[in-house]
Amino acid sequence: MIVVTGANGKLGRKVVEELLKRLPAEDIGVSVRDVNTAQDLKECGVRVRQGHFDNSESLLHAFEGASQVLIISSHSLGEVAIRQHQTAIDSAKKAGVRRLLYTSQMFSSSTSHFPPMDVHAATEEMLKASGVAFTALRNGFYAASAMMWMGDALKTGQLITPEDGPVAWTAHSDLAEATAVILTEQRYDGITPHLTASEAIDMDQIASIASSVLERPIRRVVVSDDEYRNHLTSRGLPEAMVGMLTGMFQASRLGEFSQTHSALENLIGRSPVNFTNFLKDSIDQ
Repeated sequence: MIVVTGANGKLGRKVVEELLKRLPAEDIGVSVRDVNTAQDLKECGVRVRQGHFDNSESLLHAFEGASQVLIISSHSLGEVAIRQHQTAIDSAKKAGVRRLLYTSQMFSSSTSHFPPMDVHAATEEMLKASGVAFTALRNGFYAASAMMWMGDALKTGQLITPEDGPVAWTAHSDLAEATAVILTEQRYDGITPHLTASEAIDMDQIASIASSVLERPIRRVVVSDDEYRNHLTSRGLPEAMVGMLTGMFQASRLGEFSQTHSALENLIGRSPVNFTNFLKDSIDQ
C-alpha cells in the first residue's frame, strides 16, 4: 500500500488522483487531519485514516501496512516543521515502511534566505540518517505561489515587489503526476534532479504575460526590501510570514530558483505546463 499524507492539500489530493489512475483504490491510503473532508476518497475505496504530524500514534495507525509513504512537507516553519517531519519519519520506520518520499524543493539548503529551504535541508538529513530507503523530491517552485506574490496586481494593474530573479514556476498538476510515476515505478533513490518546468521567468516577464492574458497593462513596480516588508506588516501578516515572503525575493536574486531540468518532462512524457497557460487556467477558475 502507498500512503499519502496531507491528502486534502493542493498537492496531496492531486497525487492521490494520479495514483487512482494507476492503482486499485484498495492499494492507496491517505493520512489526513480531518477524515470528514476525505469522504469522497473513502467512497472510492481509498483507505482514509486520521493522522497528524504532532501525534506519533495517529501516524503509526495511518501508516499501518504501508510499503511506501509520501510525506507532504508541513505548512509550519522552522523548528516546528523539522520536529513534525522527524515524527513522521520515526512513525513510518516504526510502522515498517520500506520507502519514504518527501516533498523537498529545488534549492534545499541551510544557507538560503528563503526559510523553508532550511527545513527541507534538515529533513533530507533526517531521511539519510533514518536507515529507510528514501526519495527527496526536489520540486520546482510552485506556480500557485506566484499568484500570491502578485497580490492585487490583476485588479490594480501594478505588480509591486522587490527586485527578483528568474524562478522555475512549476504546476502542482505536473508535480503530482511525476510523483505518482515515481511512487508506482519506484524511480529515483535519494535526491532527485530538479523537478521543474522548462522555463524560469522573473516578475517583469510575469507582468508582461499577465498583460497579454488580461489584454490590459500590468506594470511592474520595484520597491526596496524594507518597503515591501513594511507593506506586508501593515497588512497584518505575522512576522514569520513577512520574513518568508521577503526572503523569497532575496533568494531568487541569487539564482536559487532559476535552474531548470528535463527530469519532470521525462517523467510525465510531455512538456510541463508553462506559466502563460497556468495563469490562463488560474484566472478562469
